Amino acid sequence: MADLFWLTEAQVARISPFFPLSHGVPRVDDQRVVSGFIHVIRNGLRWRDAPAEYGPHKTLYNRFIRWSRMGVFNRIFAGLAGRRGQPDRL
Repeated sequence: MADLFWLTEAQVARISPFFPLSHGVPRVDDQRVVSGFIHVIRNGLRWRDAPAEYGPHKTLYNRFIRWSRMGVFNRIFAGLAGRRGQPDRL
């Protein structure tokens, strides 16, 4: 699939302070997984239809559900919305 969505390193660095700490086994690449979340949601896909470049669909699904329940996305959105200055995009 040629039109995969990838967050830049700068974008991941901006949201990574809101990610939960890893306990025990280190997490797989956050940039790849979060980009996978966005790709699936933006395109209205089922998790199992996520391109293999984002990793196993079960990993995407499990982390999305776990982070949703933990409020990670709410913290990311609140943190990004609370930044000062003019927004780059509307």
